[in-house]
Amino acid sequence: MEVTDANLQLLAGYLQQTLSADPNVRRPAEKLLESTELQQNYPVLLLNLIDKAQMDMTTRVAGAIAFKNYVKRNWAAHEDSDGPNRIHESDRNTIKSLIVTLMLHSPLALQKQLSDAVSIIGKHDFPKKWPQLIDEMVERFASGDFNVINGVLQTAHSLFKRYRYEFKSQALWEEIKFVLDRMAKPLTDLLQATMQLTKVHENNPEALKVIYGSLVLVNKVFYSLNSQDLPEFFEDNMNIWMGAFLQQLAVDVPSLRSDDDEDAGVLEHLRTQVCENVCLYAKKYDEEFKPFMEQFVTAVWELLVKTSLHTKYDALVSHSLQFLSVVAERKHYQTIFENPEILARICDKVVIPNLDIRPSDEEIFEDSPEEYIRRDIEGSDIDTRRRAACDLVKTLSINFEQKIFGIFGQYLEILLTKYKENPAANWRSKDTAIYLVTSWASRGGTQKHGITQTSALVPLPEFCAQQIIPELERPNINEIPVLKAAAIKYVMVFRTILGPQILANCLPQLIRHLPAESIVVHSYAACSVEKILTMRDASNAVVFGPQILGPHANPLISGLFATLALQGSAENEYVMKAIMRSFHVLQSASMPFMGVALPRLTEILTQVAKNPSRPHFNHYLFETLALSIKIVCQADASAVSSFEEVLFPVFQGILQQDIVEFLPYVFQMLSVLLEVREGTGPIPEPYWALFPCLLSPTLWDRTGNVTPLIRLISAFIKQGASQIQTLGKLNGILGIFQKMIASKANDHEGFYLLQKLLSYYPAAEIQASMRQVFGLLFHRLSLSKTPKYITGIIVFFSFYIIKYSGGQLAQLIDEIQPGMFGMLLERVFITDLSKVIKDLERKQVAVGVTKLLTETPEMLQPQYAAFWPRLLHSLIDLFERPPEKLPAFDGGDAGAVAEDGDGSYQVAFAQLTHAQPKQEDLLAEISDARQYLAARLSKFSQSGTGDLPTMLAPLEPDYKQALQKYCDQAGVRIG
Repeated sequence: MEVTDANLQLLAGYLQQTLSADPNVRRPAEKLLESTELQQNYPVLLLNLIDKAQMDMTTRVAGAIAFKNYVKRNWAAHEDSDGPNRIHESDRNTIKSLIVTLMLHSPLALQKQLSDAVSIIGKHDFPKKWPQLIDEMVERFASGDFNVINGVLQTAHSLFKRYRYEFKSQALWEEIKFVLDRMAKPLTDLLQATMQLTKVHENNPEALKVIYGSLVLVNKVFYSLNSQDLPEFFEDNMNIWMGAFLQQLAVDVPSLRSDDDEDAGVLEHLRTQVCENVCLYAKKYDEEFKPFMEQFVTAVWELLVKTSLHTKYDALVSHSLQFLSVVAERKHYQTIFENPEILARICDKVVIPNLDIRPSDEEIFEDSPEEYIRRDIEGSDIDTRRRAACDLVKTLSINFEQKIFGIFGQYLEILLTKYKENPAANWRSKDTAIYLVTSWASRGGTQKHGITQTSALVPLPEFCAQQIIPELERPNINEIPVLKAAAIKYVMVFRTILGPQILANCLPQLIRHLPAESIVVHSYAACSVEKILTMRDASNAVVFGPQILGPHANPLISGLFATLALQGSAENEYVMKAIMRSFHVLQSASMPFMGVALPRLTEILTQVAKNPSRPHFNHYLFETLALSIKIVCQADASAVSSFEEVLFPVFQGILQQDIVEFLPYVFQMLSVLLEVREGTGPIPEPYWALFPCLLSPTLWDRTGNVTPLIRLISAFIKQGASQIQTLGKLNGILGIFQKMIASKANDHEGFYLLQKLLSYYPAAEIQASMRQVFGLLFHRLSLSKTPKYITGIIVFFSFYIIKYSGGQLAQLIDEIQPGMFGMLLERVFITDLSKVIKDLERKQVAVGVTKLLTETPEMLQPQYAAFWPRLLHSLIDLFERPPEKLPAFDGGDAGAVAEDGDGSYQVAFAQLTHAQPKQEDLLAEISDARQYLAARLSKFSQSGTGDLPTMLAPLEPDYKQALQKYCDQAGVRIG
């Protein structure tokens, strides 16, 4: 693909079409770009288009996004599969030579996308394959052009922010050192020069805005470079940095104050980042930070006291409170907080004002209920005032419990008295009181169980009985919705502490609130019911089983489905999850509701398939459908045809329209239906109509499809192998196996598929392909010997021995290359047997190796005889030693979100809990592999095939002792 004006115009046209709202225009353009992106010069053409100032800005932005997604998809793709490099080497070098300069002189809208692309390339290539990047960036600090400097800083921030969360490793240390050696001093010089420029340009608001914007980015880069450890250079220059931070906290530039009450301005961003930086130092480097601690506590306190309740200050207040919490946790700073007067001031001036619900919060409650819920119960409120104030209350309560009890007790009394005086007008006081009690009493908990540890001084059940249940019992479920939501949340958060009796009393009230008009209230009600139904007692039994839930089933199920009809909740994930959980608890008791529920669920699926936009809702919808199939078909297996009749048209529509978000779910559902049919007769024709499509390469290029497709094809192989043979599709399936085995991420799927073929496919035809298959396995072994692949190959060859024989395995391998079977024994089986972790796989390997030792004459031949005792030694190790843990998954994160061809996110595979594949024990008749080894060795000894005592002689005493123990347990002798 040449870089010509004609090609640029053509590319611009296709990019414009990808922005069309009409899928008939958009999708063909996306597909065409996807099919051409691997051609040489494609990325260079894109960069040229982005750089063309005369080109329409919308097209240039679309090009920048397409370029970023192209890099994300392809830059490191070959590292996974050991396949060919998807980007030509000359294109890689051209991109790296052009992109920094292009990014720095591009408009802001393009700069952001290109900066992200630099970060993605840098993640894989920097510093080893792109050492010049850092020098190229640092050089631009001297340009004096703050638009360029800010571009460099933005890229540095994107590139280095992974240092904040990456695990420690030698490679990471070396990279950070490489960066610090080149960046630490120039960054410090830039800080000082920029601080100086704030004085030089103090009367130029436009310049100040850019200069302070630079300081924000300098501070962000500082945070990243200091996240792993305290660098020596920054320790030596702490006076410079901390002095600058104190100035930045105190500075007030009238011309930069914004009239906007909601969106933070540059000064708010600057102070917020300073608070984040000093919080990091107080937390991780408190010894070095000690000389500055008191100054910063004073500065942050003064900032908090004078900062108003406007939304634009939320992040600043949140990080300031976090800083105070960190300081209060440190034993050697607790003297600052021990004075009751100071504690009272903190409570009065900081805690209570920031716990209060504000008009802006009420606005979010009404107008953006999803955002309110996300902040309030999903923990995404990490930067909200309330969360930070709650954390400070918790820290103070833990470290100064007795003193805080008296202070907060007084405030609680005042708040509740104020509410009683006039509930309609003063409900906000009670809302604050509930928040205060929640944060004051909480000591620890989990997402799964809620709060599980609390302060003994706070009587939570009593507070619930006196203050929470009366709110839930009010006849009007739509009265004061914010307070209703707070009361329901209290029950949800403290469910483990409140106990079954109180919860049983609350359950009807929660169900009663499902039709509430407020989206937050009915979402909280559904969420609370769902979480209560997951609770288990000490014996792991469900606390609220079908007997307790049964009497409430009718109002609960009908109430939940009615909630889905309320405005704004048609795709409410909490409600759908509660429906799923209710069915799961009720099991067969949910059958009376299925007649109404299933048509409704199918109708919802048809509707959401038109525009899938709520991934969690969609997931629980499919979970509910899978669970319904399971419950109904357990009672009556023939009901599967009714499900097929209703669901097949919807599934076919999803497949035909290529609705990528739903394909992994559809493949799982088809597997469930097919597996229910097992043993009831041949696979019906509609399934076979789909089968050829399942082998389409496009489907297999999407990571989310791989696992469910392998399972579905395996179900076809198990139930319809002869039909597959008739259709002549074995080569297509072997092609999929070849693709899987070449991938580090999916090689285990290749082994699974191969095992299914050997188990169920007509032996004569599959055996004809085995030499080629083995060749592929050994080719991958020579290219990339990862721990996961080694485990897979050991398990597979053990299965082959069990299915056929050790002799056939040895013969086939030695036909590929003489003596290779011995290499396999020595370099794979003997060395890595203990790497097999899963119980069923360990049993399969143990039985396979036992057959190799006792039923394989080739093992007694001179070239292999020396391996016999060593292999037995490794097998006893497998029995006696705990399994070796594999290192972190070496194929990349299978659940990670990748980019799809249209520049949107590619759906990752999400396993449906209620559509889990059954674990098959191929050796169910063997209960103990140790005793099986003893019995086979005994039989081998009696057969006189080999001189067993001589063969056992090289074993160490401990191993002989272990073997004797197995014999005693099996009641056999091998001497």
